[in-house]
Amino acid sequence: MGAGRGRTAPAGRPSWVLVVPAIAAAALAVLPLGYLGVRALERGPAFAWDVVADPRTGELLLRSLGLTAVVVAACLVLGVSLAWLTVRTALPGARAWSVLVTLPLAVPSYVTAFAWLSVAPSLAGFTGSALALTLASFPYVFLPVAAALRGIDPGHEEVARSLGHGPLRTFLRVTLPQLRPAAAGGALLVALYVLSDFGAVSLMRYDTFTRGIYTSYRASFDRTPAAALGVVLVLMTVALVAAEHRTRGRAGYARTGTGTARRAVPAPLGRLTPAALGWCTAVVAAAVAFPLGTLGYWLSVGTSATWDPATLSSTALTTLGVAAAGAAVTTLLALPVGVIAARHRGRAATLLEQAAYAGHAVPGITVALALVFFAVRYVRPLYQETPLLVCAYAVLFLPVAVAATRAAVLQAPPVLDDVARSLGRTSFGVLREVTVPLAARGVAAGAALTFVVCMKELPATLLLRPTGMDTLATRLWTETGSGSFAAAAPYAAALILLAAVPSYLLGRHRT
Repeated sequence: MGAGRGRTAPAGRPSWVLVVPAIAAAALAVLPLGYLGVRALERGPAFAWDVVADPRTGELLLRSLGLTAVVVAACLVLGVSLAWLTVRTALPGARAWSVLVTLPLAVPSYVTAFAWLSVAPSLAGFTGSALALTLASFPYVFLPVAAALRGIDPGHEEVARSLGHGPLRTFLRVTLPQLRPAAAGGALLVALYVLSDFGAVSLMRYDTFTRGIYTSYRASFDRTPAAALGVVLVLMTVALVAAEHRTRGRAGYARTGTGTARRAVPAPLGRLTPAALGWCTAVVAAAVAFPLGTLGYWLSVGTSATWDPATLSSTALTTLGVAAAGAAVTTLLALPVGVIAARHRGRAATLLEQAAYAGHAVPGITVALALVFFAVRYVRPLYQETPLLVCAYAVLFLPVAVAATRAAVLQAPPVLDDVARSLGRTSFGVLREVTVPLAARGVAAGAALTFVVCMKELPATLLLRPTGMDTLATRLWTETGSGSFAAAAPYAAALILLAAVPSYLLGRHRT
């Protein structure tokens, strides 16, 4: 780099200032995959196969796939129907309903499970797990489908009606095929969410792969069975992603005509208005009002004998601390990857970005097992220490921060980077003085979102937290597991309240 001025990396090739930390971030992200391969085969392929071929593994597979299928189907029904009602019909208060049906995203699945289980213990098992996961994840379908409905050219539907097709036939034959990519993408997110969920199924006492891995880890000093189960879970995830990609195919429904896109005229509901309002009310009541009302009830019946404000405050501060550290480290790791993905093209840049997204394919419990393995063998002082937990958050949520950073950098004109280089700025100087300041709002939004998901994370936190340390999520899980619903309620309420602040700021940023 000479004297530090005037000579920078050639255009089109990322500088080492970005490449070195990006490689470090990618290596951390793929670490759990390497662990699974090494650990699962540690006692030989025959032993790993025996674990995979065990009837118990087959039972866990069927349970996980069955739960996933039911939740995905229910979320498609809820998400598509609510998107249609709020976007394409003359539903009274449509805009308010659009906001209300996205609120379940702020309520962790294990909080929803806690609310229903505390009122109806008989729901424990498959029914309760499916109910809690559906109510917590249907917005993943609603949001992309609603966006697609707003972007579809209504001319196709008008032509279909002019040819004599009724509203239902027009929807099934014209509108629904155009929604397929958005619905498939949302369904994939729901499926990945269900497969990786640990909190809701654990509280509902329903055995899936994540709970089976946790039980195997806790029940034996031999981690090979847990690793073998983790490999199966990752393969299931990869298969789902491939299936969604194949289902989506090359379908595209973009407008090709000239002129300005116009919005569809809202369809009158007529006599169906009460039913539509009742449907929206029922969903919001079950997904939002009921959990909050249940928390309010348990808070009202709780006393100083069931929960301690000092402990609650200490746990809340701990949660904020580890979540803030996780968000900061994750954002710093995501920055070079996001800049390279946005500013450079080529196989190496694509490989770095894809490696950073490896966390999407690895559930939190598997990430925790991987970090425990490497900490015990190579960096023993980090075992059961906060830095190891922060590393787990970075692996799990690096894709969230990378996506936000990449989008923010793409919005910053690259010509400004070139101008800064022509004025003698080094690669680091361009990054510090031009690229990061221009993308700061988007990077901050990604950091806020990462902060929220770190606060809610449960399985990795359970396995990696230092001895004696609790977060709101782990405390809620512990109290609910012992049936102390009044003692668990303050932690659930505090978690929702703390998550609501950055969620509100994110909403303001995006509007």
